[in-house]
Amino acid sequence: MNKMNCDISAVLFDEHKIQTRIRELGLEISNSYKDSTPVMVGILKGGFIFLADLVRSITIPVEVDFLAISSYGNDANSSGIVKIRKDIDIDLSNRDVIIVEDIVDTGLSLEYIKDYIWQHKPASLKTCVLLDKPDAHKIDVCFEYIGFSIKNEFVVGYGLDFAERYRNLPYIGILKEELYK
Repeated sequence: MNKMNCDISAVLFDEHKIQTRIRELGLEISNSYKDSTPVMVGILKGGFIFLADLVRSITIPVEVDFLAISSYGNDANSSGIVKIRKDIDIDLSNRDVIIVEDIVDTGLSLEYIKDYIWQHKPASLKTCVLLDKPDAHKIDVCFEYIGFSIKNEFVVGYGLDFAERYRNLPYIGILKEELYK
C-alpha cells in the first residue's frame, strides 16, 4: 500500500469524478471561446495537473503559459504575502485570458493574480478553479468556471500539496490533521 494513502483521512473526489468534471469544464470553455484562441495561464505548482487535463479536454485551439507564485511555504495556512516566482512569457495584451488555479482558500492570492494579469491589458479575463472553499474566503471573489466547492478542510492530491508532498496522488483527499498541525 502507498504510504501516502495512510496519511489521508478521507477521499473527497476520486479520479473518475475529477476527470468527469474536467471534461464538463472543457466543454464549457470550448463553447464560450469557439471564436477565440484563449491563453490558459496555469498557476504553479498546484495547478499543473489540473491544467494539463483541462487543456486536453478543450476542443478549440488554446495557448498555455504559467505563473508561479508562493504564499504558503511549508505551512498549512497562507502567509498572505504573495511572491511571483515565475512570470508569464506570452504577451497577454488584447487576448482572452483564463487563469487556471487549483484551489481558492482566502481569495487573496487569486485577487493578487487577477490584478497582476489585468496590468498586462488582456481583452478579457476569466478564472477556472478546481476547488473553492467558500467558508475560507476573506474577501469576495468570483470565478466563471468551478470544479467543486468543498468545506474548509486541508486537502491534498491531484497537484495539491503539503510541504511539496502528496501532489502525485490521483485523487483529492483530506490530509490527517495531526500531520500539519
